[in-house]
Amino acid sequence: MKEERSLSLLQLMVNEGLVPSPEEEENRKTVIEKLKQIVVAWVKRVAWQRRLPKQDIAVTSATLLTYGSYGLGVHGSESDIDALCVGPYFATMNLDILNPVFLRDIDETGWKSLSRVLANTQICRLVPDLKKFQSMLRCVKFWAKRRGVYGNLNGFLGGIHLAILAAFVCQCDPFVGLSALISHFFKKFAFWPWPRPVELQDETLHPTLNPTETRLYMPIRLPFSSYEYCHSNITKSTFYKIRTEFLRGHNLTKDLLKFDFDWHNVLEPFPYTKKYAWFLKIFLSASKQDELGDWVGWIKSRFCCLLFKLEEVQGLCDPNPAEYIDVNIADPHVIFYWGLQAGKTNAIDIKSVKDVFWRNISTGYQGPFGKIELSIVQASQVPKSAQFDTLSQKKKACWKMMDYHQRRIPIYSQHVPQYIVGYVSTNGDPEYPSAGV
Repeated sequence: MKEERSLSLLQLMVNEGLVPSPEEEENRKTVIEKLKQIVVAWVKRVAWQRRLPKQDIAVTSATLLTYGSYGLGVHGSESDIDALCVGPYFATMNLDILNPVFLRDIDETGWKSLSRVLANTQICRLVPDLKKFQSMLRCVKFWAKRRGVYGNLNGFLGGIHLAILAAFVCQCDPFVGLSALISHFFKKFAFWPWPRPVELQDETLHPTLNPTETRLYMPIRLPFSSYEYCHSNITKSTFYKIRTEFLRGHNLTKDLLKFDFDWHNVLEPFPYTKKYAWFLKIFLSASKQDELGDWVGWIKSRFCCLLFKLEEVQGLCDPNPAEYIDVNIADPHVIFYWGLQAGKTNAIDIKSVKDVFWRNISTGYQGPFGKIELSIVQASQVPKSAQFDTLSQKKKACWKMMDYHQRRIPIYSQHVPQYIVGYVSTNGDPEYPSAGV
């Protein structure tokens, strides 16, 4: 029965488009190979421009290292590829990034750049069964996105956090199947004695006490370091929600042999508009589409400041990471809706919250400033196009559009319905009155 549960979960991942097709895999490999050729040609050209001897130019090389979801082998059909170009000063490497000789004299910038690659490499080395770990991590990331607890900038778990947590469970239970691993994952962290740090078992490291871990809600040690931890933006509010979701997952998976067990219940999207009566609406816009991406990225990088202020004046807040658009608004924009704790909403001084946040975001930004509007809205005021009760109703903004003055309707991915893959122009067709102009 447990094996049946594992097979049904694997099939669900395929049905949801979480596993790329062989053709997509081959395309990614081709892209990476072409990128490698580009960086090698580049470094040889630099060597020639520096007038190095011909024999030195011949052996000059560079390399490309992948990390993130692709480096771990858990990427989906629509995932990007995180890659790092390594080009030390005119050197040829068959590169072993775990070699202490290579890491001995690296500077801080180089170390930070390599940290994700190092983490990926160590995780893949330390898990007892790589394929089982990859399947598990795909499921865990999908669960985190569905339940609204994925996204480091919003104070939730990032990809590296989930990868280490999943690897830890794989190390603890190396001989169980996929379904049991998922069940053990929820049980393990629903009752984990935070802030006790989670760290992978590695005989080559000897962990040391780091004062940083006492200030983190959920300290997770990087797998290549004895004292460094994953960067985390987890706050009081997001910690509460993550723990709640771990406990929910445990309650739903503690009896896998139950007759009516269904993975769809575990992976049900978080019902924001049923859970919260009030929301903080964050409206971001820019005059040009190519300016919107930088503006939104900058605002998101400062979301923690906004979240801390809201916790100060409001209490608990649920910063839904999903991005939405309103097709009735012509200007390039993105909208966020954050759930607010009941009972204190009427007392929020939204102007003071905005003033504090504006002071934070107005310092250091180099690009053209866009607009930001904060307002409190009821659940009934949330547009139907941005309801949250099912995954297919989610809308994620697309920042690359050809013509904002042309009537258009969004086209969503067949595999991940909240992702916009493009727009269809209506050419003024009155059949689509809500497409905007």
